Amino acid sequence: MLKVGLELFIAEGGAAVREAKKTHPVFLDLKLHDIPQTVERAVSRAADLGASIVTVHASGGREMLARAAHVGRDRGLDVAAVTVLTSLDDSDLKAAGVDASVGVHALRLARVAFDAGVRAFVCSPQEAAAMRKELGREGVLITPGVRATRNPAENKDDQKRVATAHDAIDSGADYVVVGRPIRDAADPVAAAVEIAKGIEAAEHAMDRRATAGT
Repeated sequence: MLKVGLELFIAEGGAAVREAKKTHPVFLDLKLHDIPQTVERAVSRAADLGASIVTVHASGGREMLARAAHVGRDRGLDVAAVTVLTSLDDSDLKAAGVDASVGVHALRLARVAFDAGVRAFVCSPQEAAAMRKELGREGVLITPGVRATRNPAENKDDQKRVATAHDAIDSGADYVVVGRPIRDAADPVAAAVEIAKGIEAAEHAMDRRATAGT
């Protein structure tokens, strides 16, 4: 799947989605957050463009989420609710008046979205295990903040809650969103291959644990 994010969409508009979907399904990551009717109509427009997934903010409220999820189902488009951005930590939430940790707040928002009919959720890899336990297999987990290494010294950017692709999948993620580790690598193809190997290793480990459990 190819991601079309806000920066590319602002620059190129719907043409970016139409071009990307020639070869892959499109994850349209616009993080919609507005009054219910506006978001409902925007989700419908995303379906017109041919996107497979579009993101909305879980903090937009139950009615907004319910209307987005409803039109998404009608149009064959998955709506994914963004819980807490990976650039935020506990201190950022506190400064915004949220009296809860990132993990607790992400679960609260996910539950509101789930009860409104949303079945896909965006969270950091650090919340994936708890999110999987809370939502079960019905919830589809999408994790940005994926990095090539666990070394904090190599992960200095605006995303604070990060993990490797291996750790994200092992924690219960269904999809990982990978941008900078490939885009900014000296050899993007080699970087992509290494991340893919990490995903495969996590899947094999999960299969072995499942077999052992039986």
